[in-house]
Amino acid sequence: MKKPTVLFVCVHNAGRSQMAAGYLKYLSHGTIEVLSAGSMPADQINPMAAAVMLEEDIDITENKPKVLTTEAVQESDYVITMGCGDVCPVFPGKKYLDWDLTDPAGKTISDTRKIRDEIKQLVWGLIDEIRGKAKQI
Repeated sequence: MKKPTVLFVCVHNAGRSQMAAGYLKYLSHGTIEVLSAGSMPADQINPMAAAVMLEEDIDITENKPKVLTTEAVQESDYVITMGCGDVCPVFPGKKYLDWDLTDPAGKTISDTRKIRDEIKQLVWGLIDEIRGKAKQI
């Protein structure tokens, strides 16, 4: 059986999407394929985002921001956007979620920790949904 694939997309692929990808890889123990990309990728990972993830024993320092491709969206089951607007291509049969998260660029360590913690909660909810444990409303 094919592993479910999740693509995290934000503008620069340097903070929010990288933190979310790091958490999903770590918390799902490799049971979910994880991709991340940006509509306008930065040159490097946000150092503050990398620092707060290291506090959680998740190392994203070697990750490189990647450009969003149509292929990445096509191979994903879930596409999680974080402020990339209309840039993300839409394909039938994909589950699209938009997480309204503050961009950690230029934020303090304290603010970046709050964003990280919010992302962690959203990732846990996503894992539950993917595994079919989401509460039926």
